[in-house]
This record gives sequence, structure tokens and C-alpha cells, in this order.
Amino acid sequence: MLRLTAPLRKFWRRLHSHAELAAQLHQPLPSSVVVEGPVFVAGTANIFIGHDALLYPGLHLETQSSAVIALGSDVVLSRGVHLVAMTGISIGRGCMIGEYTSIRDANHARIAGEQLRDSGHTAKPIVLGEQVWVGRGVTILGGVTIGDHATIGANAVVTHDVPANAIVGGVPARPLHSA
Repeated sequence: MLRLTAPLRKFWRRLHSHAELAAQLHQPLPSSVVVEGPVFVAGTANIFIGHDALLYPGLHLETQSSAVIALGSDVVLSRGVHLVAMTGISIGRGCMIGEYTSIRDANHARIAGEQLRDSGHTAKPIVLGEQVWVGRGVTILGGVTIGDHATIGANAVVTHDVPANAIVGGVPARPLHSA
């Protein structure tokens, strides 16, 4: 009887999760990407992932129409992160995104006389520079650009651009102090 040790189980889980994710994408998944568990891919699967990314279980990655999600090399997406793109989301090299963060480039539109779910969306791209640190439970809304080396505090709601090296937090996110 073959007994799997913990390191061997971890190896096989990562290998299986990598293969499952690669099968869902339209672009090659670099072999250096570590996939710790299941990743849910929805929509058109226009997703590019750079080298040496670390993807924790429970991610939701969704693109619609011609939208693209682009993750740079060395990106970390923690458990439960949701990325939903109707226009596009770009996450720069070395970014770390905390657990249960939601990055969505679209909001529902409201049209008089229409059901909300039938009213469509308004969408604007989201761009995170390099080495951005996004804390746990953050929400980043459409049209936001976050500069290189910025830090977003846990549970913040980012509705406006954040300059490079800034530290922001709160609802809505506002400057706390500079790095």
C-alpha cells in the first residue's frame, strides 16, 4: 500500500491544480506558477499570468467579451480573491493581493423602467503598478489606477487613483501617510 506523505500530497495537489487551471485558459500557463488549489475561471478566459506567480485556492477570475486580466510576474493572489473584468484589469509585477479582495472594473447601470439585472454595466479599466500591496478584504472599483509601491489598508474601498508610494485606507480610501 502506497502511503503519501504530506510533502508528496502537497506536490500532487499543486500539480493537479496547475493542470486544471492551464486547461481553462486560452494562453499558456508558465510552469513556474504555483497553484495551491482550485481556481474558478468564468467567461472568455482571456487571462495572462506571468512567471513565478503564487495563486492560493478559491480564486474567481472572470473576463467578459474582449476584456483581459493580465497578472505580472511574481504576483501573489491570496485565498478568495475575485477579479472580474468587463474592460480590463492589469496587475503589475510583484503585487500582493490579500484574502477576499474584490477587483471589479464594472458597475451595474440603472436605466429607468428596466430591471437592474437587465440594465447592463458601465466599465473602466483598473491598473495596479508594480509592488503594490493590497490588504485583506479590499474593494477596488473601475477606473482606478494604483501607482508603484502603494499600500492599500485592509477593508478599504478604493474609488479614486492612488499615487505611487502612497498608503491609503478607509471607506472610501484616503491617504494615511506616505511610505
